[in-house]
Amino acid sequence: MKRIDGRKEDELRPIVMKAGVIEQADGSAFVKFGNTSAIAAVYGPRSLHPKHLQIPDKALLRTVYSMAPFSTTERVKPGPSRRSIEISKVTRYALEPAVFLEEFPKTGIEVYIDIIEADAGTRTAGINAASIALADAGIPMRDLVAAVAVGKINNNYIVDLCGKEEEQTLCDMPVAYMPRTKQITLLQMDGDITLDDATKLIKLAIKKCEEIYEIQKQALKKRWMG
Repeated sequence: MKRIDGRKEDELRPIVMKAGVIEQADGSAFVKFGNTSAIAAVYGPRSLHPKHLQIPDKALLRTVYSMAPFSTTERVKPGPSRRSIEISKVTRYALEPAVFLEEFPKTGIEVYIDIIEADAGTRTAGINAASIALADAGIPMRDLVAAVAVGKINNNYIVDLCGKEEEQTLCDMPVAYMPRTKQITLLQMDGDITLDDATKLIKLAIKKCEEIYEIQKQALKKRWMG
């Protein structure tokens, strides 16, 4: 199958990853998959207010995902939407298993993700950026979290869907993964496919997350080791 942008079925879009892009943040990252770009900034751990939000034995991880008004061809309305609230929530679920939250009781760690260019795969780009930003902030982590979306068009399993492919796919399956512990931290699916299809897509996503993971590590090495 020849894809819209000429890629092979199992080929990722061109990827750019950079750590430490926002001086004012404790940690930050820029991630670009083709025409989808995300910036993540991390603040904390720091004292959490109001105090009733504090958790006695661990830190509270807060994630805020948003799309810039200019990120798509049609202007995005500023402020939280149902979609952005849902993606903020699943992003937190994807990242929490990686962070040693128990080391910082009663504190808050805030992760802000801004999508500045959108051509599908925004939640997975955001998770990749947030993971690098958390590591860049020096927050102890079990592992980085790598993420990618996979899908099926006709009888072909494809990875890292672009916008036009997302409209054609029989299912859109974002997956987040910690390679060191071989743990899936996020698995969503929009569509209707067989169990066999789902199993093959998950295997493809894991393989590609391992490739993304190496690029994440290189971005951090370049930032801290030159």
